[in-house]
Amino acid sequence: MHIAIYHNILWSKYKGGVFSQVYVQSKARGIGTSFVQIAETDDERVALGDVDLSYHNYPFRLLFRGAYSHPSRWRRVITLVQDVFKHPSDLVVMPGYHRVEYWAMLLICILLRRKRAVFCDSTEFDRPKSDWRELAKRVFFSGCDGFFCYGIRSKEYLLKYGAEESKIIYRYQAAALPHEYDPAEVLARYQALPSTARKVHRFTYVGRFSVEKGINDLLEAFAKVYSRTSDVRLELVGAGPLRAELAARVAELKLGQVVSFLGAKSINEIGELFVESTALVLPSHSEPWGLVVNESLSYGCPVVVSNVCGCVPDLVIDGVTGYSFEVGDIEALSQAMLSSINMAADRVAVAKQCLAVISEFTPNRAASQILDGCQRIVGDPP
Repeated sequence: MHIAIYHNILWSKYKGGVFSQVYVQSKARGIGTSFVQIAETDDERVALGDVDLSYHNYPFRLLFRGAYSHPSRWRRVITLVQDVFKHPSDLVVMPGYHRVEYWAMLLICILLRRKRAVFCDSTEFDRPKSDWRELAKRVFFSGCDGFFCYGIRSKEYLLKYGAEESKIIYRYQAAALPHEYDPAEVLARYQALPSTARKVHRFTYVGRFSVEKGINDLLEAFAKVYSRTSDVRLELVGAGPLRAELAARVAELKLGQVVSFLGAKSINEIGELFVESTALVLPSHSEPWGLVVNESLSYGCPVVVSNVCGCVPDLVIDGVTGYSFEVGDIEALSQAMLSSINMAADRVAVAKQCLAVISEFTPNRAASQILDGCQRIVGDPP
C-alpha cells in the first residue's frame, strides 16, 4: 500500500510535525508514503518568517521554490498532473478543493482509477457563499473517496455538502511547538509564580494583521477594558497590511502607552509571551480553526475567541479554558476579556485545565488518525 500526500506550502510548521509522525508511523505499519510540497511559502506569510526545515523530518518533493503564487496557475496545473501521473499510488490525498489545480488532480485520479481524498479545514463561517461555489463544492466532494477534516465544525461542513459520514475521517488538529517543549515544565513555571494576583494583566494577539482577523474589534474592546481597569496591556504579535492603519487607530484611541506592536516573533518567544499573558485574544471574523489557540493552551494560557473560529466547540470551554463571544460584538468581547482577568486569580488551576484539554491534540495522535483513515479508504483495515 502506498499513499501520496500533497500539501500547498512547506512553511507550515504544524503540518511538518504531523507529516513527520505520519512518516515514522507508516514505516512501522509497513505503509509506503510520499510527501509533495507544492511551494515553499505564500505571499501572506513571507513577513512572518522563513521556512523552518527542522519540523520537516520526512522525505518530500518540492515542486516550486518561493511563494505559491509565483508559478502561473497553468504551470501549477501541468506540474501537479504530471507528478500524479508519474508517481503511482493507491491513494492520493489532495491539499484542498478551491484551486483549479486541485480539480485537475481530482480528474487525473478519476481517469487513472486511483483512490483520492482531500484535506478540508473549512467551516460554515469561512467566507461569503455563492450559488456556483456551492454547486462546485458538491461536485468536487462527490468525486472523492475520503475526507480528512479537523474539528466538529469541519465535519458538519462536509456533511452539509453531501459527503458521506462513513468517508469522513475526523482528526485532531495539532500545533507545532518548540522541539524542547515539555508540559510539565510549563506547569512548573506557573507553580513557581507568587500566589498573589498579577498587578498588570496582559492580553496577547498573535497572527496576521489583516481584515478578517478582527483586530480593529480588539482595539475597540480593549479601550473599553482599559476604561474600567487601567492595569491592562495589549501586545500585538505579527505583521501584515493593516499595520499602519492599526497604529493610527491606537493613536486615535489614546492607547499608545498600553498597546505594543511587537512584530514577528519566534515560536519560543511566543511561548514566553503566553506564560506572561492573562489571555490570548483571537477576534477573527473568519478562522477555519485557529492554531494559535492550541499554542496558547499548550502554555497554560486561557483564550478569548470569537464564536466563528473553528476550534471553539473542541477547545474553548467557558470559564475553563477561556471564553468565546459573538463575532463583531465589541461589548461581548470586552466582557469576555474582563472575565478572563478573574480567571487569573488561580493561574495554576487554569494552567492545569488548559494543558489537560489540549493534551490529546498532538502530531502523534493526528498522524495516527490520518493513517487509520488512509487504510480505511484504500480498504486495508489497520
